[in-house]
Amino acid sequence: MTVELTIADDIAEVVLNAPAKLNAVDETALAELAAAYAEAEAAGVRALLLRGEGRAFSAGRDISQVDPATDDARGYLADVVTPVLRRMAGFPAPTFAMATGACLGVGLGLLIATDVVYVADTAKIGSPFANLGATLDSGGHALFFERLGAHRTLDLVYTGELMSGAEAVASGLFSRVVPAGELDTFTRERVARVAQGPTGAFLASKELVQSLRDERIGLWASLDDENEAQGALCLSDDYREGFAAFQQKRRPVFGAARA
Repeated sequence: MTVELTIADDIAEVVLNAPAKLNAVDETALAELAAAYAEAEAAGVRALLLRGEGRAFSAGRDISQVDPATDDARGYLADVVTPVLRRMAGFPAPTFAMATGACLGVGLGLLIATDVVYVADTAKIGSPFANLGATLDSGGHALFFERLGAHRTLDLVYTGELMSGAEAVASGLFSRVVPAGELDTFTRERVARVAQGPTGAFLASKELVQSLRDERIGLWASLDDENEAQGALCLSDDYREGFAAFQQKRRPVFGAARA
């Protein structure tokens, strides 16, 4: 199991536990994650905490064994990732995440689907897909555009540069930034406090906020567009080159430079 669930004091704790690969997730891990949320929901917990074991929250999709020549990126995102994000976002209790290190790709999507996100000052957030010939997915475009605007969003996409946790929170992406050494205690104290509060009222607020977001083009329509875009990109030479370079631990050579 790469996802672990514990329940105590009406709080579910879900842990991405593959630190050797920076908690990158494949289809099996995502299925385990969905099952953990289902079990926590059935248990009637009053709050849920999501975290990653080790020095990263999640580096995103595990592409170490993906063959770009046969990869169905749209199917992976639309049929595997998106349903998990919807389940997480619809969890019937307040949800929290504590994020350290890499929070990228699908890992970023897991944070987007969480109600309250506390990040370490040393966290790394952004769109590192320039070297893969791929694009930001899992709701990243909607989040970045809404909070950062078009120019900063495309700056991050084009350059592949990552924001620190401090910069991400200052830009309005997530809830609060906390020194890395204090993040665990800080987050657990607040989760315990909320679990002891009026969770029915919190859930009502959660649904209202989601309604305000989704009545516009919003996250889910944007996510569908991302799935289509990623599906088209996975047929390109650049996508295949990016994956091959990653797996061979070399610098990718794209487009005209490859000719």
